[in-house]
Amino acid sequence: MADILEEIVAHKRIEIEQRKRFIQPRQMITLTEQKMQENGGKVMGGSMKEALVNSETGIIAEFKRKSPSKGWIKEEGKPSIIPLSYQKNGASALSILTDIDYFGGYDEYIQEARHVGVSIPILYKNFVIEEYQLLQARYCGASAVLLIAACLSKEECKRLMNMAHQLGMEVLLEMHNERDFEYAELEPDMYGINNRNLGTFVTDVENSFRLAEKLPKNVCRVSESGISNPLTVRRLREEGGFRGFLMGEQFMKQADPGIALQEFISKL
Repeated sequence: MADILEEIVAHKRIEIEQRKRFIQPRQMITLTEQKMQENGGKVMGGSMKEALVNSETGIIAEFKRKSPSKGWIKEEGKPSIIPLSYQKNGASALSILTDIDYFGGYDEYIQEARHVGVSIPILYKNFVIEEYQLLQARYCGASAVLLIAACLSKEECKRLMNMAHQLGMEVLLEMHNERDFEYAELEPDMYGINNRNLGTFVTDVENSFRLAEKLPKNVCRVSESGISNPLTVRRLREEGGFRGFLMGEQFMKQADPGIALQEFISKL
């Protein structure tokens, strides 16, 4: 099977260049600085890490309309409705997909969620490979950004993490296998383990248990993808020391994602 991640990253480079022609980097910096001044320099939603560490559930509910492996999950899903419903039904934080072609997302979805009253932390979920995207994330109202070890050299990852912090955002660093663990020493705000192989899109929750012991002690650990059972969350928390649980498809495929989240939390 072709490596989907390589394909996505190659496409992302083209997409960023097109975007830069539409809004030049210098203009994007100015727009972002203006946005930061409007909020007194504060990031909307506050600290995602603190929200997870202090939460009893740690659910990061994801707004995800589409995926490369499943196709459309909820094509009619509205960013003005579902994220706010997640917040009202107990999500500790949100993740909003902003990749257009592969996940059916847009930066504007975060702006829409903020506009209707979402006040909890929002993760900018995309394949971030350039500083320009960090400006986009900050401009649209994200509290944190996802950096994927498999997409970046260690030096690139360090540079992007430093800039994210300069912009006031936190970083969820996503790792998937043994090779990625050298990135852990960069000390991100949150250490994510993806249970989905981004090359093949095969999912295995046991990946989180296998790799948890390799993470530093006393850090904010996040298990991502393939979680569908409240017992799995409990196990990940108790045995793996995880504080965050990123879940998208499990809720998005239901008729009412917010109510599905509420029911899931009630079983915890």
